[in-house]
Amino acid sequence: MNNRTRLGKLARLPACAAFVIFVGLIGALSSRAAMAVEIQRVVSPGGIEAWLVEQHTIPLIAMDFAFKGGTRLDPRGKEGLGNLLSGLLDEGAGELDAQAFQEQLQAHAIQLGFSIDRDSFRGSLQTLSEHRDKAFSLLTLALNEPRFDAEPIERIRAQILAGLAFEAEDPNQIASKAFFAAAFPDHPYGRPNHGQPATVAMLTADDLRDFKARQFTTDRLFIGVVGDITATELATRLDSVFGGLPAHADTDLAALPVLQPATGQTAIIARDIPQTVMMFGMPGLLRKDPDFIPAYVMNYMLGGGGFTSRLTEEIREKRGLAYSVYSYLVPLDEAGLYLGGVATQNARAGETLDLIRAELERMRDHGVGEEELDNAKTYLIGSYPLRFDSNAKIAGQLLGIQLQDLGIDYFDKRNDLIAAVTQADIRRVAERLLDPRQLSLVAVGEPDGIAATDAPALP
Repeated sequence: MNNRTRLGKLARLPACAAFVIFVGLIGALSSRAAMAVEIQRVVSPGGIEAWLVEQHTIPLIAMDFAFKGGTRLDPRGKEGLGNLLSGLLDEGAGELDAQAFQEQLQAHAIQLGFSIDRDSFRGSLQTLSEHRDKAFSLLTLALNEPRFDAEPIERIRAQILAGLAFEAEDPNQIASKAFFAAAFPDHPYGRPNHGQPATVAMLTADDLRDFKARQFTTDRLFIGVVGDITATELATRLDSVFGGLPAHADTDLAALPVLQPATGQTAIIARDIPQTVMMFGMPGLLRKDPDFIPAYVMNYMLGGGGFTSRLTEEIREKRGLAYSVYSYLVPLDEAGLYLGGVATQNARAGETLDLIRAELERMRDHGVGEEELDNAKTYLIGSYPLRFDSNAKIAGQLLGIQLQDLGIDYFDKRNDLIAAVTQADIRRVAERLLDPRQLSLVAVGEPDGIAATDAPALP
């Protein structure tokens, strides 16, 4: 569900003092305490598994969960269905209509939210310990008995359509949608996550029920829980919340082939704007690839480290061509991408692109120095505890390492993996990944010095 829809919901609710206290308490864990976590694998009597970190010093419980599948399960012609569902699960369930359901969340300072991406449908629950019964009861209703009443469907649909209208004029969104459509022309990854106005307008309550039935199955379920709850209690709660869902899906996601993104395309989407917005990329790595950690460290030095990265130094600091330029790894379940973005004056777009290509080649051909590598590793290791400074963040990390199949001991070994990266590792992954001939580009604006090789691919 997009942020615009979520903000529309919050705007209609009154302020709640308990909620303010709740948010303050969520951030109370220290980094050191959060890093010293003991993960328990909890299996319910019904066979539902969750990873748990008990933390009884603060009366809070945070749960993050996900069902593998995501928007790639949207049927063709019904793109945006999963996104619409994510906006409606807390809009009435069981005997509670939308207003009554939201009032119950607000009265008990419960945070409940849902979202979807290309590979998973996610939910999160945060509650004070004293309201755990109500919180788990509302979550159970949302997952098992959503109402899909006409009024909230039309309200959330209208909010999504308003968001899509905004995206249609946003150069960054235009570039992103066109890039993925070109990279994955015959795969659901190439479709827009939020759908298109024509498809969203046609979605029905029956479509939502069908998608929920196909998406919410316990064989695709992953759960992370942190806070004031014991393993014994959690086991019981797992069955009460998730035990009523189907056990098996009718589509084997594991049988889908690993994709190789299309490469080497340059598309220009003409817009009468003073800057050219560019999204560039090439094939990346799956998260399970042994070279992923070295590539992660390499990317920090190339374009992921903000003011310390080479792209920022060459393009922003030395030449003032852009306010921001960046790169990042995107390890999807079925394909890996290495993406980046920049916005610059139309007249200097070609110059900026040439510099990006040159920095890719320099990293590939000459590697990095020892001091540059040591500084990158020091930052990546030292900043890691910031991902563990609240119950909610720890729950998110627990979920993430399950979805990526990194192992229950990943927290313990992650920094050692970073520390072990060598200059030779960086040189190897740079030679593997950084091939300017494979660089694909979508430029939105009126760029000088860039020639299109393909017509723009718009979903």
